[in-house]
Amino acid sequence: MSNSLLINLSFLIPEATGISIYANQILPALTPLNPKLLVSQEKPNYACFPIPNNMTPDQGTQGHLRRLVWTQFKLPKIYHQFKGNLIFSPIPEAPLYSGCRSIVMAHDLIPLRFPRRGSRLTAYFKYYIPQVLSQAEHIVCNSLATAQDLIQFFKLPEQKITPIPLAYDLQRFQFLDLPTRDYFLYIGRHDSHKNLSRLITAFSNLKNRSDYELWLAGPTDQTYTPKLKHQVQHLGLTEQVKFLNYVPADEFIQVINQAIALVFPSLWEGFGFPVLEAMACGTPVITSNLSSLPEVGGNAAFYVNPYQVQEITEAMETLANSSELRSQFRQLGLEQIKQFSWEKTGKHTAKIIQEYL
Repeated sequence: MSNSLLINLSFLIPEATGISIYANQILPALTPLNPKLLVSQEKPNYACFPIPNNMTPDQGTQGHLRRLVWTQFKLPKIYHQFKGNLIFSPIPEAPLYSGCRSIVMAHDLIPLRFPRRGSRLTAYFKYYIPQVLSQAEHIVCNSLATAQDLIQFFKLPEQKITPIPLAYDLQRFQFLDLPTRDYFLYIGRHDSHKNLSRLITAFSNLKNRSDYELWLAGPTDQTYTPKLKHQVQHLGLTEQVKFLNYVPADEFIQVINQAIALVFPSLWEGFGFPVLEAMACGTPVITSNLSSLPEVGGNAAFYVNPYQVQEITEAMETLANSSELRSQFRQLGLEQIKQFSWEKTGKHTAKIIQEYL
């Protein structure tokens, strides 16, 4: 069975983003399968096959196109050269009509749920991904919500899909027992489905809003962020709503620990890392009652209908005014996170791959 499993890491970037974190965290559990990694940067302790380093998502559309061309034309040659038996791809990409067997990971279908006009991603999700998924031997995904989406959008048979929950970095996200400060925190990108416009309105409706701040941590978006900044100005909140962009790792944990609550009213998530990470820091979580978020939050989050601004405002007020309730959510959150670990995610993934080798 030597090297009959190839792991396609053509998308891997050095910075820690969701998919790169996922791939790096589950690799140790896949070592017993003796895989060969297709990777642009040598990884010690693994058999690696070098591939070009110009195919990653941080290289924009060009990187994306180069990766698709490489996947379609070069990857089958590598597969046959190594007498491959299976490709595992942590993203839903694999060669089509090439005789290569594959298992792929599907993360979410947000570009289909919330299409952006003229977005190339929508076409990629509409035409390419369904082909990859229908030709795959098996599909793993990150939540029951994503599994339901795959069935609904692509008419895939349920038995072809295994949801495996993701996890968080135990070393990094920890409860520090620091005093709570007067701000609410949002973590994530500024995409329209993240619902930040309603969050800002909800914050502006707080009874004693001058006592509080709202901190938005995460990368800005050239289309959407200017609209949010305009809204903040229009509501007279420029002193209170802070756009933090990226926060250095060591400060970030403190920022999470000291928030009154994480407010994450996203309209849809494949998984929802920030919910888990905030709970690991002992921070109460207000989040949506939709998609995968209740799977992640269990009974340890304060759920709202993200389309109802008033519900978001009321949840924020309730938690701001009750240290007892915050402490209750803290305990429940620290209990809830014990269900999630990368080791568990990796082992379950290895078990599925093993069945198809």
